[in-house]
Amino acid sequence: MKKLDLNGLWKMRSTKAHEWMNATVPGSVMHDLFSQGEIDDPFYRDNEDQAYDISSKDYEFTRSFTIDEAIANHQHVIIRFDGLDTISKITLNGHVIAQTNNMHRTYEFDIKPYITVGENTLHITLYSPIQYITEKQKETKLWGVTDAIEGFPHIRKGHSMFGWDWGPQIPDLGIWRDVSILAWNKGRIDDVYITQQHNHNEVSLNVRVNVQGTERETLGLEVKLTSPTGEVDTTKVNHLSKEENITINVKEPKLWWPNGYGEQPLYQVEIKTVNEQEQLDQKSLTIGLRTIEVKHEPDEWGKSFEFIVNGLPIFAMGANYIPEDNLLARNSRQRTETLINDCVDANFNMIRVWGGGIYPEDYFFDLCDRKGLIVWQDFMFACSMYDLNDEFRETVEHEVIDNMKRIRHHASLGIWCGNNEVEEAWVHWGDMPDDDYKHKADYIKLFEFIIPELAKKLDPQTFYWSSSPSSGGGFNEPRNPNEGDMHYWEVWHGLKPFSEYEKFHFRFCSEFGFQSFPSMKTIQTFTVPEDRNIFSYVMEKHQKNGAANGKILFYLSENFLYPKDFDSLLYASQLLQAEAIKYGVEHWRRNRGRCMGSLYWQLNDCWPVASWSSIDYYGRWKALHYFAKKFYSPILLSLREDGTNVEIHVTNETRENVTARIEWTLRKNTSEIVKQGTLSTEIASLTANQCEKLDFADVLTKEAKRNTYVECTLYIDDKEHTTTTLLFAKPKHFEFLNPEIMTEITETEETYDITLQTATFAKYVELELLEADCKFSDNYFDLSSGTNKVITVKKDSLSVELDITSFKQQLKVRSVFDIA
Repeated sequence: MKKLDLNGLWKMRSTKAHEWMNATVPGSVMHDLFSQGEIDDPFYRDNEDQAYDISSKDYEFTRSFTIDEAIANHQHVIIRFDGLDTISKITLNGHVIAQTNNMHRTYEFDIKPYITVGENTLHITLYSPIQYITEKQKETKLWGVTDAIEGFPHIRKGHSMFGWDWGPQIPDLGIWRDVSILAWNKGRIDDVYITQQHNHNEVSLNVRVNVQGTERETLGLEVKLTSPTGEVDTTKVNHLSKEENITINVKEPKLWWPNGYGEQPLYQVEIKTVNEQEQLDQKSLTIGLRTIEVKHEPDEWGKSFEFIVNGLPIFAMGANYIPEDNLLARNSRQRTETLINDCVDANFNMIRVWGGGIYPEDYFFDLCDRKGLIVWQDFMFACSMYDLNDEFRETVEHEVIDNMKRIRHHASLGIWCGNNEVEEAWVHWGDMPDDDYKHKADYIKLFEFIIPELAKKLDPQTFYWSSSPSSGGGFNEPRNPNEGDMHYWEVWHGLKPFSEYEKFHFRFCSEFGFQSFPSMKTIQTFTVPEDRNIFSYVMEKHQKNGAANGKILFYLSENFLYPKDFDSLLYASQLLQAEAIKYGVEHWRRNRGRCMGSLYWQLNDCWPVASWSSIDYYGRWKALHYFAKKFYSPILLSLREDGTNVEIHVTNETRENVTARIEWTLRKNTSEIVKQGTLSTEIASLTANQCEKLDFADVLTKEAKRNTYVECTLYIDDKEHTTTTLLFAKPKHFEFLNPEIMTEITETEETYDITLQTATFAKYVELELLEADCKFSDNYFDLSSGTNKVITVKKDSLSVELDITSFKQQLKVRSVFDIA
């Protein structure tokens, strides 16, 4: 197998332009125009508006390359495109070799008839996605979300590139993944599929290998399995047929576990085809030995929805992942690794790839394999209706095949899901035309017959779920809270109080969310000072959910005093978001067994914006992500107020029993202790327990509720694990005193350590650096007087190098007392 890489420097221009400009492949039109100074930053102020005109044009890309005789003399020569975005015509040496219509596919085309020894010219025309969907929408009107450019469901392109209620309308176009030429004579490895059978302390691997070019040739096959500790098991086949099945028995297998339940040992499977003279082709896959099932069965509450890993029922904890940048060329393994590490730091064990974006790069799944995040993988359909004509059906089938084959071997892959919210939209949204029987039937054909039938053939060991949310398909109660998975939006869209979460014990809540603004540092990147009002033109351009600012202010009025300035409003919005999601997660974790999953909306942003994310576009943790680190802690201490009663709960999401001691105190706002007590308990593995119910009716008068709080500290094996507090009044009515927060900063070789003390009770203590970025070991925490709290900042988390003097100068500390 010979490979010629065609990435790198190309030429690009609008088809209406005369001059060519340099372009980088992989890349995109918008990215090249911006990086070469032809357009301003599309994320700055209202520059998004220029994207529509740019994407309304057609573009051409070209490059020359040299083919030598060593390649040209092969029996097979193909060109491979790992990603073309999206409507294209491909010409080689003046010959049209192909047209494409799907950015989610991998394309291979025979070019042997068209190549010459020496210089060759490749030319690709990319047609405007806006013009394409505009014309298609005139022919057949398809419904899609109103925040996107009308007609987007007609094209197999990341939907959110056309706009969403958190993303800009920047439908970029380009050669967005690798381009290469492959040449071979025989023995090309076309496909490898690995299945596992687990039996006690042994795993049987079946490696199915499909090979091209075995006719009339004596070829051999080698399959080598390398364990995490380096042991090698090699199997050889001397007379290779087109399809071979190799069985490898792994004794004393090292099982792969999700984050929080065990380690993530990985095995390497290397496949080679050979003849008597040489190696012909090679493919290497990294796998983990594990079973992942989704249990969806009748029980006392309805019908379960839970992930079973290696026989262990786990409570899924994580968030929904969207594309990391609207300009896809700016994505990188390093950037994704930082984001995945942030998930692990916040105790995630699952991440849901939302269906309105793109199928992630291979490195995304590699990172999830290594870090222990189960991937809920949607197919790329969301919130829309689709026209299942012959052309659309054909390209979608190839899209499913390409991506299932590419992704299915990963240890992290836990579920395939047909779409996001399409079934729910048909039944509940009221926007879909209920009498459009043709497109309603198309939905059933695509998501309940075509894709699942392909899944049975391509990846039968991974569970397929037709839509999210769903109770099982067929338009049958997709919002049934007692069956399947649920998206719950009454808190936020419905303006219900946080306490509304307690009315529901969803079997698996795969979407729920609450918006906030990003930090001042992020807002400064896309505004000038006069823009910094949430109702300014520019701020509203970076708020894509039309009613959202009003909703934030509504919830603010319900919970906090009115902020004294713009920066305080940003801070308060993040506190609201964090408290809302915490309320839901803690409730569902207290009901572990009935509810078995919480994936909040959303993890990340694709540009600087007000949104539901817990990490903003620049990777800055909002209050929510610091809260997630606590409410997704494998051992969770949570408090529930019921009038003058306080329930103390501990949820143990580990594989070990836990010996716990809980010290509780009832305190005044000065931190003076009114009552206190200690309890000890044993918390069994994978259980949720109410450990105590405290009654404070004798001291909690109406007035006392406004200046009294409960503080609980959990000790495990006599080591302090976590501390949490509970107010009996909304923060706006609580009588906070000036905490006069004091800090002392010391330095080690690897860290800055911040010791904090307060004069009175301080709630939502926020630490921030004025210019640099870093990760604090804890943030947005509560602190009682008389307690020292040490926060650690690892120096390698700093965005710029700071000495201790600069660090002290940049550190800003505030609490909820400072809002008004």
